[in-house]
Amino acid sequence: MTPKTQIAWLAAGVTLLVHLLGNPHYGFFRDELYFIICGFHPAWGYVDQPPVVPLLAAGSQLFGASLFLLRAIPAIFAAAGAYVTCLLVLELGGGAFAQILASLAFLFANVLMSFGTKVSPDMVGLWLWPLAALYVLRVVKGGDPRLWLAAGAAIGFSLESKYSALFFALALIGGLAITPQRRVLASGWFAAGAALALAIALPNFFWQAAHGFPMWELLRNGQNGKNLAAGPGLFLFQQLLLMNLFLAPVWIAGLIALLRDRAARFLAYAYLILIAMMIALHAKHYYPGDVYPILIAAGGVAFEGWTNGRLWLQTGLAAAAIAAGIFFLPFSLPVLSEEPMLHYMNFVSGVLHVNRNTLRTERFRDSALPEDWADMHGWPDLAATVARIYFALPPDQRRQAAIKTDNYGEAAAIDFFGRAYGLPPAISGHNQYWLWGTRGYSGNVVIDVNGDCGRRDSPQLFRSARLVTRFNPPWVISYEQNIPISLCSGIRTPLAALWPKLRMYI
Repeated sequence: MTPKTQIAWLAAGVTLLVHLLGNPHYGFFRDELYFIICGFHPAWGYVDQPPVVPLLAAGSQLFGASLFLLRAIPAIFAAAGAYVTCLLVLELGGGAFAQILASLAFLFANVLMSFGTKVSPDMVGLWLWPLAALYVLRVVKGGDPRLWLAAGAAIGFSLESKYSALFFALALIGGLAITPQRRVLASGWFAAGAALALAIALPNFFWQAAHGFPMWELLRNGQNGKNLAAGPGLFLFQQLLLMNLFLAPVWIAGLIALLRDRAARFLAYAYLILIAMMIALHAKHYYPGDVYPILIAAGGVAFEGWTNGRLWLQTGLAAAAIAAGIFFLPFSLPVLSEEPMLHYMNFVSGVLHVNRNTLRTERFRDSALPEDWADMHGWPDLAATVARIYFALPPDQRRQAAIKTDNYGEAAAIDFFGRAYGLPPAISGHNQYWLWGTRGYSGNVVIDVNGDCGRRDSPQLFRSARLVTRFNPPWVISYEQNIPISLCSGIRTPLAALWPKLRMYI
């Protein structure tokens, strides 16, 4: 640690502490359970994601279920992101106040805090996107061109966590290409860095190719019914909300400051190119979230220059940033229990006059609680309910009973929490679970979770089908409310023959 980086280390420590204390509440998120189960099946890729996040998630659960250890992973990435944001401040010529303001804006930006709260493919970019930008900025300013290798490694590992890192890399190169700094692209070290990024990403590309590029099918299906596409105006407004409406002046000032900085202008262009690509591709509003630490760092430097060392003004701005962060904190960190959260949502909606549906990204996702918080409820209860049904079966039926679910969240919950009951692995036609197949089940006895034994589409598929119960725990997301759990027996068409028709990549 050097005197210049003391604030950076302090920012990382505070960010880590806030997340370690605030993250492990409610319960496991649907996608977190899915990541864990995917990671327990190590591979170079999965239908809907590269391998890094599932492997990290599964690694945290090797010694038993621990929400704290799982949520410590995004906390660490958030801390690393705060540290790199401060390094960017220093690279842009900022001092102590610029680092403090930037680290506060980083910590309290809703989308960045959300990335640091739960395990997701976006959490890795909290650290690696601004790190790649830092290395490129150093090269542009005359630093060692071998830093292209470090930038390439950062991009490569980002690609192994989320595919949208490709668009960030293209935007970064595009920003350089339209400025005089394009000269750094002619370096052999740039080619080497690009080759390194490609080499790191290739195993997952080969996996996708070997399986017919299922991610393309998933994206097409999402655009054709699942996802809500935002127009340019709404998308830009969503960026303001996601980054904390009250702290938006920091990153907007950063964008303007970068546009005025000849050496760093390429970073502003990279942001604008990335946003343009996201709008054109009808991406979800949070996809470019990991780019904002770059603008936040520049904004910290800009505000430091405007305050010109006036301590009272800088103290007031820091206090205002903390107040603004606390105002929106419960929407990004699960610190309020359910009933108080409902009251707080109504209060904030009344103050801001903003409809909560403004930030919805998918159809049919609705709940009393915010979507992410709702999807942290009900999963242990689902496994317990299925276990009661499974072990109530006669031994001859239980030995051949398959547990089939409608989606990967239900299947992963049964696989993760069902281990304590001795449940067999679940099957599903959804995403990676479809690739894992029937697991040898004939389908003669099926516990159909969130299903009706196919009676709506194939009334004669089973000789016997009955509704056992309806699962309806409190606080869950809309499409997990009042779901049927049916018992099916006497399948007329072997499950293996039906399996190709059950594929649901979405």
